[in-house]
This record gives sequence, structure tokens and C-alpha cells, in this order.
Amino acid sequence: MNRIFISVQDDVAEPQWLNNVEPFVLKAMEALKFDEEEVSILFCNDTYMQELNKNYRGIDSTTDVLSFENDEEYKDEEGIWKCVGDIAISLDTLPVNSEYFEVDNNTELKRLLVHGLLHLNGMDHGEEHIEKGVAPVCEMLALQEKLLESLKDEKIIL
Repeated sequence: MNRIFISVQDDVAEPQWLNNVEPFVLKAMEALKFDEEEVSILFCNDTYMQELNKNYRGIDSTTDVLSFENDEEYKDEEGIWKCVGDIAISLDTLPVNSEYFEVDNNTELKRLLVHGLLHLNGMDHGEEHIEKGVAPVCEMLALQEKLLESLKDEKIIL
């Protein structure tokens, strides 16, 4: 069993599909062997994402997804939980990426969520990034694409 906490930046409209995120992320976490772990996901705009990117990575530009590992544990009435970290996703960049990759927003959102989870699972892709029409070489991005293929029928954005 895993936990997902989902929030939306205060001045950003809540997407209609927000309630569909948790079931998808739980399936992805199960496939990645997360167990009794907790992830928080923030949907935000490019301005806030740029601020996060600048403050935590020293890069003064927006990005599509950021992951922040935590690895703290706590106990509650349901057991001991490991907070693996936080994922931030820019709702402004989502449609831009969809257009670039020539996919629908649902497919791109799933890619961003899985990408964030893989980073929280300790993986990294170095300088390699997913490019349109180019098969990934590094282990993380290859696993990302394999997992996305297995979850291709899942719908977040209907």
C-alpha cells in the first residue's frame, strides 16, 4: 500500500482530471515496487516552476517536472511510512511538451508522473533527455518508456 498527496498551486485552476491522478500513480508505484511509501505531487504554473528550478538547481528557467527526494520515515495509526519525496509538474509546459512529442496531454502527463517517480526511486538520466523519434539509451529513460508502454491504456485526462 502506498500514499499519494496531490495539490494544486493556490492561484492555478484545479484540472477537471485531478481525481484521476492518484489511481494512475498508485499503479505506477506498484509496478516500480514502491511499498508503504508516500509521494506528494504539486501541479503548478511555469512561474512557480522556474522559481523552484532556480532555487534548487540554479537554473533560471522553467521545466516540465522536478523531483525532490526526501526519504524520511514516520509512524501513524496505519503503520510506518517512508516519505520518498515530492514531484512538481508544470501545467503550462504540459501542452507544450504534448505538441512537441506529438502526443495527447494524457500521454504526456503520464510520462511526467513516471519520470518524477523514477527520480524518487533513485534513478537519474544524466544529460540524456527524451527526444522525439529517438530511442532512449540510459537505464532510467528506457525503463520509463517500458513502464509507460505497460500503462498505455490508463487514462488520467479523459
